[in-house]
Amino acid sequence: MTTMSWHIRAVSPVPLRDEEFFHLALTVDDSVMITSDGDEIPLKAGDLVFCNPGRSRTPRFADDGRVTVLRLPRRLLELSETDCDRLTGMISGGGGGLGALVSSCLAELTAGVQDHSPETIHRLTRTTVDLLVVLVMELLQTEREDLSTVAHSELIAQIQNYIENHLMDPDLSPYSIARANHISVRYLHKIFQHEGITVGQWLRQRRLESCRHDLRRTPNRRIAVSAVANRWGFVSASHFSRIFREEYGMSPSEWQALS
Repeated sequence: MTTMSWHIRAVSPVPLRDEEFFHLALTVDDSVMITSDGDEIPLKAGDLVFCNPGRSRTPRFADDGRVTVLRLPRRLLELSETDCDRLTGMISGGGGGLGALVSSCLAELTAGVQDHSPETIHRLTRTTVDLLVVLVMELLQTEREDLSTVAHSELIAQIQNYIENHLMDPDLSPYSIARANHISVRYLHKIFQHEGITVGQWLRQRRLESCRHDLRRTPNRRIAVSAVANRWGFVSASHFSRIFREEYGMSPSEWQALS
């Protein structure tokens, strides 16, 4: 990952410490965000990701992506510690709406900082910060509405049903699941956290169970293990064999023969 650091400065007589900044990542090109649970979420150029080095749930990024990291004084956001924690890991898409407007403003500032006078840069920065605060409030409000309008048990059943119907899709991911169910990725993780499991773990378990069932069926005993794994969304046969053995104590071939 190529990282550039750019500061949104606030007038202050005392230099700020690192823990007094909130980090905002602006993707320069398509990339992948890796959550603290190990799930991989695809990102498009222009997407914004809220990071917080002081939080254990802050995400990281794949090494082959380019990301501009902006350091924003926390006091400008005027958020409580609870809201800072909720904001950590949230994604704002740069493809439309207020997220696109903030993303384009930040991209212009980082690219054209040498082309404008200090006074112009200062005014643009203040305007961008104001827009960013509105975006943050919108993201947090959307999550609050998600929590209040949909019962947890109903939503988890809806999401699990969606996953069951798309297990064969190799591109199924927390990002696509959240998007299809009209919730944020962070809220998706929070829902599964209540179940004592991560989204990625639950998805893997269901795919493994489907593979084990297929390998046990008599008509499938002559089908290659790799073909069964690929049918249920596993791209790498070696990875599938390894996690199958970890889960069931034997290789897929051994299970197929035993059945």
